[in-house]
Order: sequence, then C-alpha cells, then structure tokens
Amino acid sequence: MEALAQTALALCLKLVPLAAMFGLLALATKRSGILAAFRNSRRETETNLALVVLNYVLLASFLAGAAAWWADTLAVSNRLLVFWADANPVFVLAVTLLLSELVIYWRHRIEHSPVLWPMHAVHHSDEAMTWLALLRKHPLAYVLALVVDTAPLLLLGVPVWAIGAVALMRIWWGHFIHADVPWTLGPVGRWLISPAAHRLHHIDDLDLCGSNYGGVLTLWDRVFGTYIDPAPYLNCRTGVDGGSRGFVGEVARPFGAWAGRKAVDAAPETAKA
Repeated sequence: MEALAQTALALCLKLVPLAAMFGLLALATKRSGILAAFRNSRRETETNLALVVLNYVLLASFLAGAAAWWADTLAVSNRLLVFWADANPVFVLAVTLLLSELVIYWRHRIEHSPVLWPMHAVHHSDEAMTWLALLRKHPLAYVLALVVDTAPLLLLGVPVWAIGAVALMRIWWGHFIHADVPWTLGPVGRWLISPAAHRLHHIDDLDLCGSNYGGVLTLWDRVFGTYIDPAPYLNCRTGVDGGSRGFVGEVARPFGAWAGRKAVDAAPETAKA
C-alpha cells in the first residue's frame, strides 16, 4: 500500500503542473469557447483518467520491482559502457534522442499492424483530443511500451540518466502534441512533430492515420516515407470505427477483437510518401 500511495503521489505531482499549463493554454486559445470545450471532452477525460489510474498507479506499482530487476539483469558490453562514459553529455543526449525516436517509431508502427491494432486502437479512440490523450493506453500497450522502448537502449549501454532525460522530454512534448490546438509550428514543424501533425495521426481515416508516427522528431517518418503535411487537415475529426467506449469498453476492446467480435473495422494502412 505504501508503494501504491507513493506512485499515486508522484503521478499527481506530475499531472497538476501539466493540468495548470494546458488549462492556461486552453483558456488562451479557446477564450469564450473554453466551457464548451471542457463539456465536449468530459467523457473522454473521465475515460483517460480511469486508464491513468489503472496503468500509471495500479499496474506501475505492481511492475516496479520486476522492471528494476529486469533492467539490472540485462547484459551490457563493458566497451559500450566505457564509450558512453567518455562521450560528451550533449552528444549522449542527442544520440539517445535519435535512437529512442527510432525504436519508438518502429514500435508505434508495428502497433498499427492487424494483430496489435485492436490494442493500440484504444489510444486512437479519443474523439475529443486533449493533453491527457497521451496517457490513454490499454494496459497491454503500456507494458509493451515499457519493455520495447527501453530494452534496446539499455542493451546498448546508454546511460540511465540520458534515457530518463529523453523520456522526460518526450513526455512533455507528447502532452503538447496531443493538445487541442491546430498548430503546425511553421518551419519548426519540418523537424519537430507538431500538434497538427499528430492530430492527423489520430484522424478517423484508416489511410491517413498510418502516418506521422514520430513522437518528437519528424526525421524517421521522412526517412521511411510516412510523413504527411498536416496543413490540409487542421482540426480533423479523431477516433476509430465503433466510437469511444468508456473505461470498461476500452479495456475490453482488444479482447473482443481477438475473440472475433468486430472492435474496429481494420488496421490502418501505413502512409506512402
């Protein structure tokens, strides 16, 4: 119970400043329409918060010990450890970001495959995008990301401090690109995933949502031909076939699909440049 309480407290300390920041952003961008926006997103916010409690409090507390043990048991070459220890910290951060984005790009893209899409569709089912949509994950997707996103970096001997710093950067940017703002970021959007580019990834169109997989950088989408300019699709509708289902429905979504009941019509096609 103590570990559970500590996890819940840490999560609150993280979410409160984020809620304040994005609340001010919503007030500045929506002005007189802010109350209508809050009402429109209320149901999805309730679902998101319920999934946050399940994944980032209950499940995280249960997995904390196992994750630490698993990370400690990974065998890493001493040469790699020496390489990273001797490298310039700025270089280490830059390479860690590039490697992390590459790993997460492919994990994310594979989640759009027919087998894993019913699980990942939970994240895409939000029909009223807000900064909290970043944390809208099925428990199985949460565990998958926890393992896949860190294992390659740990096996390469990347310092834990660099992994943590990049993860923090990705979290803050991830909340930003899920926010309900139609910003392309202009020239900066050529290099960084913008809220408009990521909203296009959440569009309720199976062809177009197979694009813009990056979390921070557009680099790997451009390299692998999955980047689409979001400018023609600003404020596009988001969601999946079958609609948003609330907390219980979203947790059950992939199991229903895998058992043969139609949860979403199909996995999205990956965009082609």
